[in-house]
Amino acid sequence: MAPTLPKHPIRLYRTSKSGHAHRVELFLSLLSLQYDLVDVDLRGGQNRTPDYLAMNPFGQVPVIDDNGLFLYDSNAILLYLARSYGDERWLPADPLGQARIQQWFSLAAGPIFSGPCAARLVMLFGAPLDHERAKGIAHKLFAILEPQFALRPFALGEHVSVADVAAYTYIAHAPEGGIDLEPYPAMRAWLERIEALPGFVPMQRTPVEPRAV
Repeated sequence: MAPTLPKHPIRLYRTSKSGHAHRVELFLSLLSLQYDLVDVDLRGGQNRTPDYLAMNPFGQVPVIDDNGLFLYDSNAILLYLARSYGDERWLPADPLGQARIQQWFSLAAGPIFSGPCAARLVMLFGAPLDHERAKGIAHKLFAILEPQFALRPFALGEHVSVADVAAYTYIAHAPEGGIDLEPYPAMRAWLERIEALPGFVPMQRTPVEPRAV
């Protein structure tokens, strides 16, 4: 049975350059859900106001408001949306399939965050992180993922899933962190398959000249 779509737009609190927020926006669009974007002024401290902290006590983006239900943390939101409005194509029902989704969520919160995401934070925002270490983590991860994507079109196999959504954004924007994707043709082909999906929406690309790897 097809999932019941909400009769109201889902409100997404985000910033345009947040890859975590883009994961959610991308999935909302891929699911053909109606949504409204609410830009949060992080520099102005909007995320530290009592009203915002009531939605997310950590003061981070993204947050969704689904008709009065507030939820934060991008991977938690992806899981909620997949379970509420998706089907088994996005989130398998069997234990093994769900465990494999969790593996990719762990990658998103682990080496994707500390690798390409961290390198991008250094390059774009001057974050006080070890840029060389972040690039090393990214290349180590990509070297593992490259042969996997050479064998299958998507993270879990023949069909796109929420695992692909969790992984896509920071890998696609790795060059903004000074990380060259040219050595990884199978992974780049996977990115192109995501970008060809009906409903795909890109994240804003920042016009910076990345440093050589």
